[in-house]
Amino acid sequence: MGRELSITLKRSLIGTPLRHRVVMRGLGLRRLHQTVRRPDTPQVRGLIAMVGYLLEVSAG
Repeated sequence: MGRELSITLKRSLIGTPLRHRVVMRGLGLRRLHQTVRRPDTPQVRGLIAMVGYLLEVSAG
């Protein structure tokens, strides 16, 4: 399998634009401190770039 990213929601979604909340759902994040693993693709990197101020991202 290819490289994966561990993505953790570090900040609350309260007060964020609706579009950012939709992006978080697309990444599979719903709760604070929840971590998901996603493939390291340009599409996922684009979503992360959009809401990076809410996330902590690490390889593996």
